[in-house]
Amino acid sequence: MIEHRPFLSLGAIRRDWLDARLHFRFGETGCAGHAPLGPLHVLNDDEFAPHSGFGLHAHRDVEIVTWVRSGAITHEDDAGNRARLVADSVQVMSAGTAIHHAERNEENAPARLFQIWLHPRTRGGTPRWATRVCSHELREGRFITLASGDPDDMNAGALPINTDARVCIATLREGTRLQHTLPMSGSAYLVVDHGRLDVGHVRLAPRDGIAIRDEARLTLTAHDDTDVVIVELLT
Repeated sequence: MIEHRPFLSLGAIRRDWLDARLHFRFGETGCAGHAPLGPLHVLNDDEFAPHSGFGLHAHRDVEIVTWVRSGAITHEDDAGNRARLVADSVQVMSAGTAIHHAERNEENAPARLFQIWLHPRTRGGTPRWATRVCSHELREGRFITLASGDPDDMNAGALPINTDARVCIATLREGTRLQHTLPMSGSAYLVVDHGRLDVGHVRLAPRDGIAIRDEARLTLTAHDDTDVVIVELLT
């Protein structure tokens, strides 16, 4: 089953510096039908205005994966980590017992990102943070795993997360047709960035998402050049 979540149906949080669209209902914000999918409970399409962002704040018992789509953000936390994450960078943060971090756009142009929150497999533990770059060339025409709770994926270069899921990205050129096999759970959430994409018989406009349940295989057909992010549930 494929449940289409058009961009215009998503919940929104708007501030003078933030434009966030919510693929999953968060508190009282968003469509009541946009329920979590297994451990996946947040996938936000965020735009930070220049010289703005979140100041120091705390997280506990959550796995956070951030994919920078354009611009750059600067991360800083109380474990001593600091990094400037440019477009095509992924960041993972396992909050564990607690971590305080700030996430800001210190640039002169807007920053666009997808932010993904997943419930951890086990609670507590020492907080962890890591980042890597995944170039267009590496992911063109195929899915590359950015972060995963599967040890086999970590051995292949994916960043580790403490949850039963993996986060992948592909760059598809106009006219590309890609067959993609899902894990045994048959469940995933897919979001398309800046182009049109067919998934089976469902046409996605830019920034649309789909919740996928009980599907063994997906057929993706790109009508424009685009990036596609998929969060697959492993159990």
